Amino acid sequence: MKKIAFIFPGQGSQVVSMGKKFYEKYLASKKIFDQADEILGYKISDIMFNGPEETLTKTLNSQLAIFINSVAILEAFKDLYPSIQPIVVAGLSLGEYSALYAANKISFIDAINLIKKRAAYMEEACNKTNGTMAAVLGLDVKKIKEVIKDIDDVYLANLNTPNQMVISGSKDGVNKACTLLKENGAKRAIELKVSGAFHSSFMKEAEDKLKEDILNANFKESDIDIVMNVTKDFPKSIENIKINLIKQISSSVRWYESINKMDELVDLFIEFGSKTLSSMNKKIKVNSNSIFIDKIEDLENLKEVL
Repeated sequence: MKKIAFIFPGQGSQVVSMGKKFYEKYLASKKIFDQADEILGYKISDIMFNGPEETLTKTLNSQLAIFINSVAILEAFKDLYPSIQPIVVAGLSLGEYSALYAANKISFIDAINLIKKRAAYMEEACNKTNGTMAAVLGLDVKKIKEVIKDIDDVYLANLNTPNQMVISGSKDGVNKACTLLKENGAKRAIELKVSGAFHSSFMKEAEDKLKEDILNANFKESDIDIVMNVTKDFPKSIENIKINLIKQISSSVRWYESINKMDELVDLFIEFGSKTLSSMNKKIKVNSNSIFIDKIEDLENLKEVL
């Protein structure tokens, strides 16, 4: 039996029509979409299936949509392959909530309610600050830290792969950092189309607002481990999980280190709802195989792999 990790994408992986074919074909997926619509009191499924894109891309909608899509695909997978269980899970940023659900550490309704508040608080923080983010290719973390250390209001947000990072901060600071990073050998340093400076101190107000909601949420122990973004390690308790989720909003996402930690334990990574993380795994150069389930065909072709 293969030792398997489940991994889940974050904000940015949304696309109009996401999950629609799973909704139409798999009862387990349909139940998730219907339940989400009922919990939220409006048809998020309609926004996901039909757009328009500018509505789906709004932080409040995209965060919920990505979680719901990942879970809907996961539930279809569980119906088709009930004997396949992960030994460890992880999710990039927002995807950490999908991972906690997959690890049986939080219920669907509790996760939906937390994500709704998380997205609203983050959108509020974005509207109050003039922040942005930029992707940096071709420099390692040490060099990036060295270049940005003296620039005000610029932070290292995502450590996606050893040579693909994201910086976050004020628009002026990020633009200045991009120029300096290219002068110091970056292949590319390009501003991203985002609504704010995620995973930086610009999100501290959102973090402070979400704190009580996370502390009061009902998390459970389970047999499935999770590697968390903030520490790139296993939490020692439910309290640790909550603390890490709180800190995650304004902290760096230590993704490739998390993947390397999991790679020591598993033979196979399965990504739900995107192929972005599987592509990153190639750049991280993991020893394990990586597959993704983004379309119905991906799910049905798994028989050959599993």
